[in-house]
Amino acid sequence: MSAADTTHLPATFNRLAWSNLAAQSAEQIALAAAPIVAVLMLGVGEGQTGLLQTALTLPFILFAIPAGLLADRVSRRWVMAGSEALRAAALAGILLLLWFGAITLPLLSLLGFIAVCGTVAYSVAAPALVPSLVDSEQLPAANARIELARTVAFASGPALGGVLVGWVGAAPAFGVATALSVIAVVLLSGIYEPARAPAPRRHPLQEIKEGAAFVLHHPLLRPVFITQFIFNTASFLLLAVFVPYAVRHLGLSATGVGVTLGMYGVGMVAGALSATRVMKRLAFGTVIGLGPVTGFIAAAVMALTTIVPAAWLAGASLFLLGAGPILWVISTTTLRQSVTPPSLLGRVSAINIMSYGARPLGSALGAIVGGLYSAEACLYLAAIIFAAQALVILLSPAVSLARQPDMVGEAARC
Repeated sequence: MSAADTTHLPATFNRLAWSNLAAQSAEQIALAAAPIVAVLMLGVGEGQTGLLQTALTLPFILFAIPAGLLADRVSRRWVMAGSEALRAAALAGILLLLWFGAITLPLLSLLGFIAVCGTVAYSVAAPALVPSLVDSEQLPAANARIELARTVAFASGPALGGVLVGWVGAAPAFGVATALSVIAVVLLSGIYEPARAPAPRRHPLQEIKEGAAFVLHHPLLRPVFITQFIFNTASFLLLAVFVPYAVRHLGLSATGVGVTLGMYGVGMVAGALSATRVMKRLAFGTVIGLGPVTGFIAAAVMALTTIVPAAWLAGASLFLLGAGPILWVISTTTLRQSVTPPSLLGRVSAINIMSYGARPLGSALGAIVGGLYSAEACLYLAAIIFAAQALVILLSPAVSLARQPDMVGEAARC
């Protein structure tokens, strides 16, 4: 297959891509609307909104592994459709409670928790499904399209959620999110998924151990996982202190902070749009190394603002922090899909999702170091941690790959 043909992705994959855009948009609108409802309608304070945010992030730690196990046992399309239907039902529940004026913080947290459980299962099963819908040569383009949908939703969803709540009210905002989630289910129902050989049933703990062992013992996937865990810690440390730092040290207004933070989303979209061309022109391992190195450069530029307090430097830092890591996500997702046996893809995808558990760690570091010392100290610490993750991947064999590895079969698991 020629390089030109790789951009002509199958119709069944395009349904998945559109479904992903609808699902990610529904998630981002709901995630933006939930705390606004909690503060403006229920009058809760910072501590209680923190509990709501905990409920909206906890499923990534609790249910990623079970979702991966399920995705390796049954149809991945039906895992995604079922999880998205669960999210649609939870969002519809919030909509009804808002409509009848019966919403409370515990109910909002509970239904938000259920909705995010659907998000987790969808996020785990999607990368495992993609290799069965496209050829090996098309994986980078397919992953770039999936990631583009996620970045567009990430960049526009929170703003859209806030605008909907502000202009037409909380109920219509959740109504739009529910409708998008239903559209995602309908699109998923029309996807053709090739049949897989039934997996032998063993004890769940044995299967989970098998997936974890595959990642931790694989010479390419182990450094990727470690790098991603460290990256998530560093990035959320930086983001946790940016707003107060920008106001106090850079002298930005609320609008200025919003515009500067928006450069993060712009960088993500730019990275996703350029990913396919970059991966065609550079060695595969070079692209894998670009994300961590760009993350370090971004952190170094942000640390430089402590000496040169310029808003444009902060914006450039956030742009790089968005653009480089998107290339990382697309290239490492392609790597995992290429070197992982098909029957392990769900569990390996789940292990990758578990690296998101480092995000609360980064936020906590920001709170502790910022409280004891200063936001500037947090930025210096973030740069050091970003340097560590760049070093991990640069010393790994992954950056030496000249091209995308060939797809493996089931024999590779032995």
